[in-house]
Amino acid sequence: MWLAPRLEAAGYAVYADILRLDPGMRWRQELTTTLQSKAVKMLLCCQDSSLARNGVQEEIGIAEDLVKELKDPQFIIPLRIQPYKKVFGIGELQYVDFSASWADGLNDLLDALQKQNVPHDALQVRISPNWEQYRQRNAIQIKNEPEALTSNWLRVVEIPDTIRYFAPTGSVDHSALQKAAGDFEYHAQAHERGFFSFASLDDVNAKLPHIGKFEVLHEIDALSFVKDGFPDRLIKGRDASNWVQSIFRKAWEAYARKRGLLSFAYSSDIAFHVARDQARIGQRFGWGTQGEKRSSMLRNIAKKHVWSFGVTAIPSFWPYYHFKMKSRVLFSEVSGDEAGSVVGDKAAQHRLRRSVCKGWRNPQWHGRLRAFLEMLVGDAPYIDLAVGSADQIKLESVPIFFTSPVTTDLPDQIDDAAEEVDETTIIGPPADEEDDE
Repeated sequence: MWLAPRLEAAGYAVYADILRLDPGMRWRQELTTTLQSKAVKMLLCCQDSSLARNGVQEEIGIAEDLVKELKDPQFIIPLRIQPYKKVFGIGELQYVDFSASWADGLNDLLDALQKQNVPHDALQVRISPNWEQYRQRNAIQIKNEPEALTSNWLRVVEIPDTIRYFAPTGSVDHSALQKAAGDFEYHAQAHERGFFSFASLDDVNAKLPHIGKFEVLHEIDALSFVKDGFPDRLIKGRDASNWVQSIFRKAWEAYARKRGLLSFAYSSDIAFHVARDQARIGQRFGWGTQGEKRSSMLRNIAKKHVWSFGVTAIPSFWPYYHFKMKSRVLFSEVSGDEAGSVVGDKAAQHRLRRSVCKGWRNPQWHGRLRAFLEMLVGDAPYIDLAVGSADQIKLESVPIFFTSPVTTDLPDQIDDAAEEVDETTIIGPPADEEDDE
């Protein structure tokens, strides 16, 4: 659907069975005849799920015969949509890589077709209207009715007004200073001979006496620093924004560790999961407004493993300051009636997530996130992340609610593969909050 119209726009004629096979046609005969009598090249979209189909393997077999008949060893051009296991017939063929970028893949494919002198006419371009008609027939219909949505964003409502650049008043061990900045209780970003932090001078000198004595060289408006950087020290806005995001992230991680959450390093970030000290297996946690309380589990046993809900908090400054709470599920071995060691095999973790969580729908994920947040803060309206003895980053403890002007008829129900029946967990704000808006 994506590739074919773009090839037509470049002047190539494209055959695709989704448009050409009408009801009642002998589809196998149609495909075979087209491949044998009309095809100049066979573009094979490669991913494990499609290559495993019997029909696709038969088509590869037919194409192999055509390679010999046409004396064209490049008749089959594999397009790697996702990394795939080699299959007989195309194992040694060089693919065009679409997995990282479809746009780059298209450019490489067009270059390959041109080098191989595949017939096309860029002056007689005709894009079939059937592509769009087919897409619309299979598209999800939009209804002009509003829909309340729950996000996974926590709005930042307050940050310190000022960020400071600290430098030692005398000579110090530079490597020791950098390490101290990384370990600083109130979080810092090392830069040149000093570091940036929201903390006060008293905080710095009280916490880092083993490094030396410090002074404030610069005080900068925090919002301006994130937006424009600090031109006086040749610091660009992008670098400044990344540094402040790092401080925000460290502040969240310190907050989570202080509350006893279980940290787990994933491939690109750290998540914090509910541990046995916060929740018993099968325990439900209430969430929602008074009189509209729901409940959700944060730890339970499924597939002979203990699962634990957690989040990765990702700070972002656009379109406004907020944290994205990325939901995670971590699996451990069962030891007696509790969790034992964490499953260390990444592939096993992935299989368990796909198996256990595939029946969870948005209501379950949002409910667990709400329960997780209320477990952390109770009825408190804010989460305070300390960046100084008297300074904090203040987050709203309830995710942001949105109202979409349109909705769809997509089902939102748990299927038979659900890990548990959790009818009390719903999506969206309670009705009384919607009425207030």
